Formats: sequence, C-alpha cells, structure tokens
Amino acid sequence: MTSVTIFGNGNMGQAIAGVLARGGADIQHIGQNSTETITGDIVVLAVPYGALAQIAADYADQLNGRTVVDITNPLDFETFDRLVVPVGSSAAAEFAAQVPGARVLKAFNTTFAATLATGKVGGATTTTVLIAGDDTDAKTQLAGLITAAGLGAIDAGSLARAHELEALGFLQLTLAASEKITWTGGFGVNN
Repeated sequence: MTSVTIFGNGNMGQAIAGVLARGGADIQHIGQNSTETITGDIVVLAVPYGALAQIAADYADQLNGRTVVDITNPLDFETFDRLVVPVGSSAAAEFAAQVPGARVLKAFNTTFAATLATGKVGGATTTTVLIAGDDTDAKTQLAGLITAAGLGAIDAGSLARAHELEALGFLQLTLAASEKITWTGGFGVNN
C-alpha cells in the first residue's frame, strides 16, 4: 500500500486525502508547527505558498528520495492581480531547488476542493488532475492513485510546465473569487 503524508488540514488537504485514500493510500496528516516525522512515500504540500520555504528548511533531509507534490498557487492574495514568483519560474521549481533530493511534482493546483471531493467539475465533467514533473515513475504512481479513485489524471509534461499550471490555477482562482465561476466549477478536461 502506498503511504501519503499531507502537510495541511484545510479544505484542499482534506479533499486530496479523500481522493488518495479512495485510491488505496494510507494517509498521514502533518499540521502547522508540527515536528512529526514524515512516513509517506508521497508527500503532498497542501499549504499556502508562503509555507514552502519553512517546510524545505525543516524537512529537507526527510524529503530526500520521496515524491513531493506541490499544490500551491503563488498568487498575490491581497490584490489577486499577479503571481509572486519570478516570470518564467514556478513555486514548484523554487521548491525543487531547495530540496534537490526529492522528486517534485506539481499537481492539484488547477482543481478546487469541492471538485476533488465530488469528482466532478460543474456537476458533469469528471475532475482531472494535471501533473507536471521530471520523474516519470513518480508521476505514474500519483496518477495511479488518482485514477483508482475515479478521477482523471493527465501527464502535463516536465516540471517546467508547472509555470503554466500555476498560471492556469491563478486564472481559475481569480475567476472564482470574482464570482464569474463557482467553487464547484472550474476548468474541466474531456479526453
């Protein structure tokens, strides 16, 4: 059985835990300011972008050799008008540079908690998780858990594609925050 450690107990952390548990994973949650030891083969960072640097500092040694999934959307939540990472970069790429021994993936940032929990976008289209990363085996393992839970998973390419995934997540969040789409809607993929 695959074991997954999830940093964060918020809506996204709980929704991702539900999906991965349905896919057959054993789940460990690590909350804020915890000193627990990571037990998961896969580590999901369901935290705000600003928490990534501290997680890298506190857990870099424990992340070596593990698959680490960054779900963050590094946008300016005060103005909702820009991403806060350098142009052409991504939160996932920055995190990967801080933990070079980890297999970093970008996933779950283009879905909302409600669409993960229900497995549907807008009540009709199956929720699809886009996954970017440089390690094919890590992507395949995560995609296997997601599809076993009844959701879709698409390999979006290398970790360099995290830049585009974060831009897509930014657009989706700003549309929902301005009530142009609902939090149970968003972008769906039919394949």
